[in-house]
Amino acid sequence: MAQPRLTKLELQILEIFWTNGICSIREIQEGFPEKKRPAYTTIQTTVYRLESKNVVRRVKKVGNFHVFAATISRGEAQGRLIDELLGLFGGSTQPVVAHLVQSGRLTVEDVKDAAKMLEEMKDKEVSGDKEGL
Repeated sequence: MAQPRLTKLELQILEIFWTNGICSIREIQEGFPEKKRPAYTTIQTTVYRLESKNVVRRVKKVGNFHVFAATISRGEAQGRLIDELLGLFGGSTQPVVAHLVQSGRLTVEDVKDAAKMLEEMKDKEVSGDKEGL
């Protein structure tokens, strides 16, 4: 099943959850810089939308307001965005990697980290094959 897309404001709200843990609507609103702070009702509507997408949930009710928590991690949200981006290129990573290299955003250290992760994945596959025998 396809995961629902997340808007820029939804991701900003999730960032506040990942930083602060559980939050009320007011606490989320106060997590934004004062000059760029959305209205309370905008935050409320967006949190309810996130709730309908099963990305946040109500944890408890305190007085007349609810407290919410994120149900996905930062890594899961980043993975969704990357999958969406790759979908624009037919699933091919090559155009994205080429752009990162040409723009100077992909460092030698990034390549070493990626090589290490690939080696670890290879090792897991090999050890998994041996266990299945």
